[in-house]
Amino acid sequence: MTTDIRRIDHTGILSRDLDKLEQRYEALGFTLSPRSRHLLSARPDEKPVLGGTANRCALFGESYIELLGIVDPSAPDPWRTKEVPDGFRIFYVGSDDADAQARRLAGAGMPIMGVRSLEREVDTVDGPRLMRARALHIDPRFTPQGYIGIAQQQTPEYLHQPRYLTHANGATGIASVLVVVGDAELDETVERYARILDVSPASQDDRQVLRLPSGRLEFVPAGVADEILRGFAPYGLAAMTIAVTDVGAARRLIDGNGIATLTTSDGFHVSADDAFGAALFFTAR
Repeated sequence: MTTDIRRIDHTGILSRDLDKLEQRYEALGFTLSPRSRHLLSARPDEKPVLGGTANRCALFGESYIELLGIVDPSAPDPWRTKEVPDGFRIFYVGSDDADAQARRLAGAGMPIMGVRSLEREVDTVDGPRLMRARALHIDPRFTPQGYIGIAQQQTPEYLHQPRYLTHANGATGIASVLVVVGDAELDETVERYARILDVSPASQDDRQVLRLPSGRLEFVPAGVADEILRGFAPYGLAAMTIAVTDVGAARRLIDGNGIATLTTSDGFHVSADDAFGAALFFTAR
């Protein structure tokens, strides 16, 4: 790897009913940051405007899960979120220089949509502050598996506040993200994402893996996905693995909140039907 892409930045689950999405992830044992509206720019270097989306996040100090909701359908939609169906739709890796990544990908002939700005006001122990980030979007026609991008967090201290990093389920981070693709498309898809992340793929059991210093992106053909996911396996972004400090304690909490779990070889699993479109695998840190 020759770039500064070293980690999973965040995953994103979209819902038209943010209230229910929040309630479910709290029942799964995640501490969520307060709800915050987005200011978004439509084009590179354009001033952000108040959009129709808001989020709450399960934060881990480096990576995070974004629970994204469309809370005002009449507001401007510069990132065209209203065109996106509900579910697990977003995967971003992190970089310290989004502009350098844009130059690299453009130079390699990768279809990108430029670097855009995002802002949102967040509450801190010192009062309201403006969290700022820059995001490089890959043209989604090139990545039909989901909305893929590279994020540059400009104010990580306002995002990953210590008071939100402790979770009842003991979660410490996103260990991996699983993508399901058609059997005949596997090699081409893995090669495409390897170019985006600038890493070499490796085979591991029944999957192809793009490994970052912190976190990994895994690909499986649809023919084996049903067995892994214990049921319906949608194409595209399908699952994430959450590292926890105590698998048994996490499972007791989730079972106690009435959410079904299934045993896996190294932990347990919550189906996508019970987690708003993203199957969740919990494993020891």
